Amino acid sequence: MTYSTLLVHLQSGQSNTSLLTAAAQFADRFKAHVIGIAACQPMMVVSGDGTICGDVFADDQRQITADLDTAQAEFRGSLNGHGTSLEWRSEITIEAPARFLALHARSADLIMTGSMPADTFNLSRAANSGSLVMEAGRPVFIAPTEALPMRFECALVAWKDTRECRRATADALPLLQQTSRITVLEIAAIDDFDAAHVRVRDVAAWLQRHGVMADGHVERATGRDVHQLHAAADERDADVIVAGAYGHSRLREWVIGGVTRDLLLECRRGVLLSH
Repeated sequence: MTYSTLLVHLQSGQSNTSLLTAAAQFADRFKAHVIGIAACQPMMVVSGDGTICGDVFADDQRQITADLDTAQAEFRGSLNGHGTSLEWRSEITIEAPARFLALHARSADLIMTGSMPADTFNLSRAANSGSLVMEAGRPVFIAPTEALPMRFECALVAWKDTRECRRATADALPLLQQTSRITVLEIAAIDDFDAAHVRVRDVAAWLQRHGVMADGHVERATGRDVHQLHAAADERDADVIVAGAYGHSRLREWVIGGVTRDLLLECRRGVLLSH
């Protein structure tokens, strides 16, 4: 298994430097074909009598078209010479960008996108990362908010013994096989320490049979798991965190908080998620 095709989602109307920096490094490392993709929902402006305001709608269409053209130019300018070949797809669509992107995931091994915008209520041009992870059926790499080099030196597998985490670890194998140091970390309650040690040893041994040298490690839960994950990643200078997405129901995680939500909103380094 490898990432022979990358689907790279650009947010039109804004800079995608961090995402394209990571995409170039992935494209070179995996000798991948790269599909750039962008989508926008049009503005629907309705007058008092219920009719669509044609002039405003036409202006919006022209602006969207210009922004999509700019995104394509940014994509080709940044990735020219990287990977094996480039392809561009874009559309003005009534569907949410995350849904549009998930449909095109059939073409790729890995989806790459930027971190979720602060204004999660304005997603006419940006993909809702949570929806994308849930719908795509492919691993999703969330680029960090800053353009950092992807050195492929250290990865942190945030282990929980769930279906989603097992899927994410398997989906991350091509990345982990290119990475020098891997830690499988479980954050566990003190009364679950012994069982947690068995779990991370099993995962590390499975990775080693796939040519991935990994160490298992257990930390005592002391508060919010995401803070401990980031602290562990900082300590190891990790390039990426691998995690399963939405072990609980997605609604419950967004209402009361969860690791997936926090990772999507606090993209300080690359995050690879699968559901």
